[in-house]
Amino acid sequence: MKKVIRISTAVIAVICSIIMAFVIIGCSSLPDTFVKYEDSPQRLNTFYSLNTNTSSKQVDYQSASPKTETLSVFGIVPVKSVKVSVKNSPRVFVSGEVFGIKLYTDGVIIVGTQEVELDSGKKANPAAEAGLEKGDIIVSVNNILVFSSNEVMAILNENNGDSYKIRIKRDGRYKTFTLTPVYSSREGTYKAGMWVRDSTAGIGTLTFYNENYGTFASLGHQINDIDTNELMPLLEGEAVSATVTRVQKASAGVTGSLWCDFEDYKLGRLLDNTDSGLYGAFVKISDNAKEYPVASKQEVKKGKAQLVCTVSGKKPRAYDIEITRVTYNREGEQKDIVFKITDSELLKTTGGIVQGMSGSPVIQNGKLVGAVTHVIVNNPVKGYAIFAETMVEKSENLN
Repeated sequence: MKKVIRISTAVIAVICSIIMAFVIIGCSSLPDTFVKYEDSPQRLNTFYSLNTNTSSKQVDYQSASPKTETLSVFGIVPVKSVKVSVKNSPRVFVSGEVFGIKLYTDGVIIVGTQEVELDSGKKANPAAEAGLEKGDIIVSVNNILVFSSNEVMAILNENNGDSYKIRIKRDGRYKTFTLTPVYSSREGTYKAGMWVRDSTAGIGTLTFYNENYGTFASLGHQINDIDTNELMPLLEGEAVSATVTRVQKASAGVTGSLWCDFEDYKLGRLLDNTDSGLYGAFVKISDNAKEYPVASKQEVKKGKAQLVCTVSGKKPRAYDIEITRVTYNREGEQKDIVFKITDSELLKTTGGIVQGMSGSPVIQNGKLVGAVTHVIVNNPVKGYAIFAETMVEKSENLN
């Protein structure tokens, strides 16, 4: 009898330890807020579920602030309290078309500083010595607002050794520095010792059109300056039609790329460059776009899915992939979903995920679940995607 009691006690202890491990993991890895679409499941995966009676609380949810519900293991053991909002399941027009990006910055970005050789043979770096840094955004020079690199250089070039008040934005805060150019006899002019940029161009993939709000979403990640790696502050810009002319294939350690020709046809106006994607207002919904419901993040599961992208010409098509991991609590990293390409035709054409495919929609079980954001460089067959739910919410709340 004592032996049976000892075995039973040991088994209970093991079970309690396993449950406690699930509770600890759930607390740290699962988010504190959820959006619950009307037809999305209560269960997140095999182990965790939301204890929400949507049939009896739907009207209450729709008309009030998020409610506090319990996240539990096996539907029994509570893990933590979470905020749950129930909404009508949104529908969007999924694209997958490649487009051209023309972006102009809100202010002028300092992309680098440089030394200037003086008459004495010594060198000086007036921009760095003034306190200016790579990545700073110049908003005014001597209280004159500037929006282009030409404006900045025109002001600085009209110089006879006088100092300038340079107002910049850095890490969301404004600062003013005094910049005193130095004379370079070799060039016969005063030099400020800095490089600036006011625009960029590139390609990406349009994820969806949100007809109800007149907006589109793309990329799944922000556009950063190539030199500073800082987010480019958007002043204005446009999205234009593009045609894929050739593909530079990816391989382990080598980033591939789509090569495109820009066209004159304007798809829309750019509105916001954010960590969840590039957003804008569209002119019209493409004839190639198809309407899909959007999945909530808890609907996304490991298993088969499709990637919609354009790797030739202008017409997108779907290719097979497999979702291998879903992570709920990595906000801001655009790596909610990990997937691998299983479609032999796409792999033959591109070798994997290549530049220009960012924003390609991911479809699972007849719903839009995400958009491609990054490639795993050492294994381009694999990549990351952001939840579609995140992008849809942003497309509904543009300034």
